Amino acid sequence: MAIAMGWHKPDNVAGSSAPAIMVGLFVATGGLLFGYDTGSINGILAMEAFRNDFSIGFRNEAGEPDIPPNQVSLVVAMLSAGTAVGALCSAPVADFYGRRLSLILGIVIFCIGAVFQVSATNIPLLVVGRTVAGIGVGLVSVLVPLYQSEMAPKWIRGTLVCAYQLSITTGLLLASIVNILTYQMKSAAAYRIPMGLQLTWAVVLALGILMLPETPRYLIKRGYKEAAALSLSRLRRLDITHPAIIEELSEIEANHDYEMRLGPDKYKDILFGEPHLGRRTLTGCGLQMLQQLTGVNFIMYYGTTFFAGANVDNPYLISVIMQVINTLSTLPGLVVVESWGRRRLLIVGAIGMALCQLLIASFATATGDNASNAQTQNYLLLVFVAVYIFFFAASWGPVVWVVTSEIYPLKVRAKSMSVSTASNWLLNFGIAYSTPYMVGTTNKTGTANLGSKIFFVWGAFCIVAVVFVWCMVYETSKISLEQIDEMYERVDYAWNSRRFEPSWSFQQMRDFGFSESGIPPTEQQLELQPSRASSASTSQTDTTSAATSSNDDKLISSMGHVDLSY
Repeated sequence: MAIAMGWHKPDNVAGSSAPAIMVGLFVATGGLLFGYDTGSINGILAMEAFRNDFSIGFRNEAGEPDIPPNQVSLVVAMLSAGTAVGALCSAPVADFYGRRLSLILGIVIFCIGAVFQVSATNIPLLVVGRTVAGIGVGLVSVLVPLYQSEMAPKWIRGTLVCAYQLSITTGLLLASIVNILTYQMKSAAAYRIPMGLQLTWAVVLALGILMLPETPRYLIKRGYKEAAALSLSRLRRLDITHPAIIEELSEIEANHDYEMRLGPDKYKDILFGEPHLGRRTLTGCGLQMLQQLTGVNFIMYYGTTFFAGANVDNPYLISVIMQVINTLSTLPGLVVVESWGRRRLLIVGAIGMALCQLLIASFATATGDNASNAQTQNYLLLVFVAVYIFFFAASWGPVVWVVTSEIYPLKVRAKSMSVSTASNWLLNFGIAYSTPYMVGTTNKTGTANLGSKIFFVWGAFCIVAVVFVWCMVYETSKISLEQIDEMYERVDYAWNSRRFEPSWSFQQMRDFGFSESGIPPTEQQLELQPSRASSASTSQTDTTSAATSSNDDKLISSMGHVDLSY
C-alpha cells in the first residue's frame, strides 16, 4: 500500500508496517464527522426549504423568509463551542479510559447530537443538537491524531496524521455533493437528508474501532507492559518476544520514566514543565489558532452564501468545485510532508495563501462596487480562492495536526493536545460567529459589510504565520516521538532543528542520568542520576540488572543494522 503511494519502508526497519498503516488510515476517517457536518451546514443555510421552515418572521431584501444574522451565527458557531468543550474534556477522558474507548465515546456523543439535529423543528433544538455533536467532534479531533501518532512508525507517521485532514476534506466534499442533490427539494427532506446521512459512517467507525488495539504508549503510561507488548506486536506483525519489540518497548518505557523524573504530569506542567513544555504548548496553540486565522473556515462555513452574495452564478456548484480542489490538494501534502519536512511545507503554504488573499482584497478595493467590473472581479475571486485552498489543503490543513500530535512528551501529550486543539475550536467559534457581521452584503445595522475586503485580515495573519513557523516550529520528521524530547533539550532554536541528529538512549538516561552515545550530561541530568548507582546496599541488584542487560544486548546485537526505533 505504502509503496504504491510513493513511500517505501526503510530496509533496516524490523517487521511489517502494514497493520499500523491500515489502522491509522481507518482511524483517520474520524475526520469525516467534522468535515461532513461543516460542509452540510454550509449549504443547508442557503436552502429555501430550510429558510422557510426555520424563519421566525425575518425577511431579506427580496422579501423572502430568511434567518437573521444573529441566528445564523448561533447555528454555525455552537458546533465550534461544543468542540472546544469536547477538546478540553478529551485529556482526562483519554488518560483514564484510554485512546480507543474515548474515541468510541466521542462518536456516540456525536451521534446523539446528530439525532437532535435531524429531529429539530426550530432554531433552539437545532442549536442544542449542534452543540452536543460538537462535543463529540471535539473529543474525536484530539483523539484521532493522538491515537495515530502513538501507534504509527516514524517513517510514515506524518503521512498517516495528514490522512486525518484528507478525511475532513472528503467529508466536506461529500456534504457539498449531497447538498447539490437535495437543495431544490421543497420539503424538509432537503435539509434532513444531509443531516441524517452523517450518522451512517459514525456507526461504522465506532464498530470498527472496537476491534482495534489500544496504543502501546498509553499502556506503558498506565504500567500495562504486557498489554503494550501485545499491542505493539499486532501493529508491527512481530512475535511478542522479538528483539525489536523488546527494544522499542524498553525505550518507550525509559523515556516515560525519564520524563516523570523531570516533573509530574499536572496541567500546570504543560506550561512550566521540562523539557521546555511551555514552549511546546505555545507552539501547538499558536499553530492551531493561526490555522483558523488563515480564514479557511470562512470559505467552508459561509462559502455558498458568500458566493451568492457576490452574485456568482450557481454558488452550490462553485462550492462543490472548491471542495474537489480542497480534497485533491491534500494529496500533495501527504506525499511531501516527510521529504520536505513540516517547517518548509508550513512556510511555503503560508506565503502562497497570503499572496492569494491580498490580491483578492486589493482588487476588490480598487474596483469597488463598479458594476462594469463585477464579472472580472468574480472570476478573480474564484481563481484566487481556488489557489488559496490549494495552498491551505497541501500545508496548513494537514501539517498542523501532525506537528501538534508529535511535539509533546507522553506524560502530558493528551493534556497538551487538548489545550492546543481547544484553542483551534475557540478561534473557530469566534470566526464562525463574527463572520456574518463582518462580511454582510447589506448595510443593515450591526454588519461591517466588508465583503471581499475581509481577505486583508486573513492575508495579514498568513504573514504572521510565516514568522511564527520560522521562530517556533521544530522539524520533527523522520525521528521517533521519544527522540523529539531529545531534540527539544539539545537544540536551542527552531531554525537549527533540521540539522538535529538523535543520539541518546533513554534507557541509559533513566539508569545513569546521561547517555554514553550522546552529548555529555548537564548539571540537571547529573542531579537526576539515581543514588543507587553508587549505593552498596543495591550493588547486587545492579549487578543482576547489568547481567540481564548484557544478555539483551547480545540478542539485539545479532540484529545487525536493523533499526529498532519507530
